Amino acid sequence: MSIIESHPSIDDAYPTRKAAEAALLYRQDPVVYGGPGDGPIDAATLDSFERDGFLSVEQLIAPEEVEDYRAELRRLASDPQILADERTVTERGSDEVRSIFEVHKISEVFGRLVRDPRVVGRARQLLGSDVYVHQSRVNYKPGFTGKDFYWHSDFETWHAEDGMPRMRAVSISIALTENFVHNGGLMIMPGSHKTFVACVGETPADHYKESLRGQEIGTPDPNSLSILADKHGIELFTGPAGSATMFDCNCMHGSNGNITPFPRSNVFVVFNSVENTCVEPFSAPAPRPPFIGARDFTPVRD
Repeated sequence: MSIIESHPSIDDAYPTRKAAEAALLYRQDPVVYGGPGDGPIDAATLDSFERDGFLSVEQLIAPEEVEDYRAELRRLASDPQILADERTVTERGSDEVRSIFEVHKISEVFGRLVRDPRVVGRARQLLGSDVYVHQSRVNYKPGFTGKDFYWHSDFETWHAEDGMPRMRAVSISIALTENFVHNGGLMIMPGSHKTFVACVGETPADHYKESLRGQEIGTPDPNSLSILADKHGIELFTGPAGSATMFDCNCMHGSNGNITPFPRSNVFVVFNSVENTCVEPFSAPAPRPPFIGARDFTPVRD
């Protein structure tokens, strides 16, 4: 049975994968660190981000820019060298590309997008500091065969396996194809970012090799998910190519598989505060490779 606890440890405010049963823990960190004068996000939107844990931008990048990124997406997915690179993850049971990691370093096209003030400026404002890229990737969810991403809090994994100390990171998902209600769009439980789900199951060595295809260790239990869903509900994001969603590192989110003919692809970037750099993992034998959880904390400069 999931329970609510306060500060469980001075050394680790968010213990996970250490106990025999799951627990729901109160968040110990702020959600928004900056103010309306620190970037492009207005006061009302900052308030909604504090409350819900996410914000949407109807058109972050223009249609002509989207075409450039989609062309780069196609180039990456057809480049034999990139397909053979360990940063490229394929679906379980097939050679179809699921994700390409560290894409801001692989591709200068996506590298420029990460440095774009429309992107990094919002991250700096939310986190109240300079930021670095903890992780970047492009996600492919082709028509008919695109697989699901099960419910999870990114912070649980980043804390347990990468050593991210506190909840001071934000993700941005930029749609490169239209997001319909039926092609595997992003789902979030609004308000769930204020509760940390401590998971069960010890982290095995090299866990990332399996978890990037389909995570099992570090996924929340059905009871905890039911409690959060009953309290917060579920919101599904739709929008045109070029739209974006930013969400707090501890939001409970996931997406269904795509059995429609309409592909859904996005570029996904995680910004972490330079005041929250990763240490040794809290619940894993060793850090994941740096292309998944960066150990270079150089601030992004636009």
